Amino acid sequence: MVQKLVFIKLILFIFVTFSFQKTNAQKYPKKRIPLATLLNKISTNHKIFFTYKANLLDHKLIQEEGFSNLSIKESISLLEKLTPFLFDDLGNSYFVIYPKINSSKKTLILNGQPNFYKNIDSPFNRNKITVKGIVISSDNKPLSGATLQEASLEGTTTNKEGTFEFQVQQNNTITVSFIGHNSKTLHLSSNIFHTIILQSGQELEEVQVIGSRNKNRVANNSPVAIDFINIEEMATKSSQVEINQFLQYVIPSFNATKQSGADGADHIDPATIRGLGPDQTLVLINGKRRHQASLINLYGTRGRGNSGTDLNAIPISAIKRIELLRDGASAQYGSDAIAGVLNIVLKDTDNELNISSTLGFHNANSNRFLPNKVDGFTYKLALNYGTKINNGGFINFTTEALSVDNTVRSGTFAREKFGQAAVKNVSLFVNSEIPIYNKTKLYFNGGLHYKNTEAFAFSRKPNSERNVLEIYPNGFNPLITSNILDNSFSLGLLTNFKDWNVDVNNTFGRNNFHYFIKNTLNATLLENSPTEFDAGGHQLIQNTTSIDFSKYFDTNTYGFNIALGLEYRLDKYKIFAGEETSYAGYDINGNVIHTNTPAENYKTYNNTIRPGGSQGFPGYSPENEVDRNRSNFSIYADTEIDFSKKFMIGSALRFEYYSDFGSTLNFKLASRYKITKKLNFRSSYSTGFRAPSLAQIYYNLTFTNFIGDTPTESLLVANNSPIARRFNIDELKEEKARNFSFGFTSNLNTNFKASIDTYIVSIKDRIILSGNFDASTLGFDVKNVQFFANGVDTRTTGVDLVLNWNKKIRNSLFFIDLSGNINYMKITNIKNKQLDKETFFGKRDQQFLLASAPKSKFNLGLNYNYKKLKTSLNFTRFSKVALIDWQINQDLSHFNNSEQERLDASTDLYQPKITTDLHFSYPLNKIFNLQLGADNLFNIYPTKQHKHTDSGGLWDATQMGTNGSFYYTKLSIKL
Repeated sequence: MVQKLVFIKLILFIFVTFSFQKTNAQKYPKKRIPLATLLNKISTNHKIFFTYKANLLDHKLIQEEGFSNLSIKESISLLEKLTPFLFDDLGNSYFVIYPKINSSKKTLILNGQPNFYKNIDSPFNRNKITVKGIVISSDNKPLSGATLQEASLEGTTTNKEGTFEFQVQQNNTITVSFIGHNSKTLHLSSNIFHTIILQSGQELEEVQVIGSRNKNRVANNSPVAIDFINIEEMATKSSQVEINQFLQYVIPSFNATKQSGADGADHIDPATIRGLGPDQTLVLINGKRRHQASLINLYGTRGRGNSGTDLNAIPISAIKRIELLRDGASAQYGSDAIAGVLNIVLKDTDNELNISSTLGFHNANSNRFLPNKVDGFTYKLALNYGTKINNGGFINFTTEALSVDNTVRSGTFAREKFGQAAVKNVSLFVNSEIPIYNKTKLYFNGGLHYKNTEAFAFSRKPNSERNVLEIYPNGFNPLITSNILDNSFSLGLLTNFKDWNVDVNNTFGRNNFHYFIKNTLNATLLENSPTEFDAGGHQLIQNTTSIDFSKYFDTNTYGFNIALGLEYRLDKYKIFAGEETSYAGYDINGNVIHTNTPAENYKTYNNTIRPGGSQGFPGYSPENEVDRNRSNFSIYADTEIDFSKKFMIGSALRFEYYSDFGSTLNFKLASRYKITKKLNFRSSYSTGFRAPSLAQIYYNLTFTNFIGDTPTESLLVANNSPIARRFNIDELKEEKARNFSFGFTSNLNTNFKASIDTYIVSIKDRIILSGNFDASTLGFDVKNVQFFANGVDTRTTGVDLVLNWNKKIRNSLFFIDLSGNINYMKITNIKNKQLDKETFFGKRDQQFLLASAPKSKFNLGLNYNYKKLKTSLNFTRFSKVALIDWQINQDLSHFNNSEQERLDASTDLYQPKITTDLHFSYPLNKIFNLQLGADNLFNIYPTKQHKHTDSGGLWDATQMGTNGSFYYTKLSIKL
């Protein structure tokens, strides 16, 4: 308690100390070149000639950015807007340059710093003056719709050419702003054509959102690794219709695996970063915490025993860019940020309508390059529209509909239908910012996502106690379907008080997962059984309230940024029961079976007791119902000190208190040193944590578990149950982590960029789902029992590599992008206590955990643009993966009494594979753009296995997927 009081006093002292200091914004001016040099380049590129008086261009500087892809007409037009000169076309490729009339009365504003000249024509005796000029981006592109606003909120917006003209007060203070750019406040004079340059926040060299709360920190100066994915740019190189699969082929350390035969995981794809758990990556929307899914992954899925975030509930068409912080950040952002932070930035465009339609299908034959049959038909229709609201505000809407059919691939005798689940969903998202007063704006965003899914379960044989021949004479294949409702809303206020940036926010999120089992039966009801059941489900609600303060202090010797914040979060988890016939078993008298039911009253088939509940997925019963909540309070301090232009240090400290397991204190240190102007060294060290989810603490269910081809009844016991204590399973506590990283970034020239980052992540007390213990001593009608436990310690080491090269040759642009991840996870300790180690977390369970961390993945992109045509050829190499199948449970007598022979026989090796993607994009005109291509062009599949896989197919779930080639076409409309 004393420690907590000292920490809180320290935070308050820092806050009071710096509240009354003056600050100046940190600036990063763009490099400018002599105007004569730029004219020489334009002359060479377009085979034209400029003539002008000697010394006319002396000391005239200009930014080169923005001119590289312009026609001669566009270049001349932009030059006349940016310089005090006129360019007169004399014909025969000659242009003469001379000063504009009264150019002595004009001034050029570079980076918001005007040079004022005395203007005898200015109406000093009037209350208002007329000002005019142009607003451009830092790459010299005119900004249409930029806002110029006085303190009274009166103002105007720029037209299509980026120019403006309006009346203002004589002693005016004008704030110039544009979405995605840094705003500027300055004085404007009359009869002077002002050129105002706003730095673009979209550029990689501009302000970042995650990893630092310093509003002036730029990405290439960050002490940690950050990936920026521009969705609009990457969309021309991808056919993916969901975020998980989109990121799978963009970020090598990101892995998302399509599951099959894994119950709920078929409907919500688990995704990992650097091979860590799906719940060990924090997801943000516009910088605010996103709620997780209520689903917990079971069986042989990647991320087994974890609850991740359903990224696919966010439509790609609503996203402007994605930022991935590849570094531990619990001290900055709280629980779940062990592997890193994924921040999704929503679109903020206005006065623009975008419509896109994607149509595609898979090659349904795993043995042919060219398809003789197809499946998995995919159709997506997306609409995004933004409009201005108030002066300087916007509201942006996105709606998207997606339909993906099942794929069917080769199964085994345990499963006739193996393949990807069918998905149909509809999404509606909104993002808005509204200025309400000087330096104050209201913002909100949110979305509603409805998903209906349909997945194949394991087959039920005709002559089985799980089938009723009168209903299914040939056996049946149950369908697990779901209705998933995911909605969120975030509301906040941004303001500036005594030069402190203040952000007050409340974010609400809910994920409701409801099961409906079809094409099935309850075998204990015999021929009277329904064939469809409401099986119940689960729900997670999360509400987060926060207030954040940040301020940058600029002194004569160094710059200093401080951020402080408070956060309160409430989590609520619920399991709700299905209809009685979905979970109950009935005796020969039609009564529900309970512990006192005589054995002779059980219904049997060939002397085997018929199991109750719906086949494929038994429903949740009232005994399974849960309605629990917990609260969490946190306080943090985050600082960065720029000792010089070369050297900076960042630190963060965060204290959190959970109502159910207590408190935790975490810290982070990070640094960046500029070895040269083109080479940076960066490094960080941090502690981290992840609180056990409510689902891991309270989830419980009786279900059918297939061990090989043998179905058995299993009980997953809630961690807080007395049964867990009987098996010496402790109450869950937080996972604890230590992260260390170091790396280099280099911008050797404007054409080549490179970064390499190494990392070590040690995690203690990772929560796992145990193996199957004998349940015969419990007196329940189940054979096996499982638990969630803080079962293992792991250490993950690896390297991330990113190389980017581009070159322009006349009308052609070449891009080469190479990125890769090398990753190695080791289980350093298994905490089985007195329990049998092989049962608690045996070789098979260990291999599932290790398979979540593939040894490597490399992406090579070769991109060529000729005039309007864009082509993209991408190669992705997936590394070898090893899994252990159900033969590991067979008697040693089948393997010459050799444990090694049994292990070798049960190890399924998936050899390294390379997939090839080819995309073409061409704008038919200014409105329509056509794109077509193929993913996995050569129809490459994982290595085929035998009949003992966990999935029941010829392949288990691997990161490259089992759907084969995908052919598509996409039409985009921009109005």
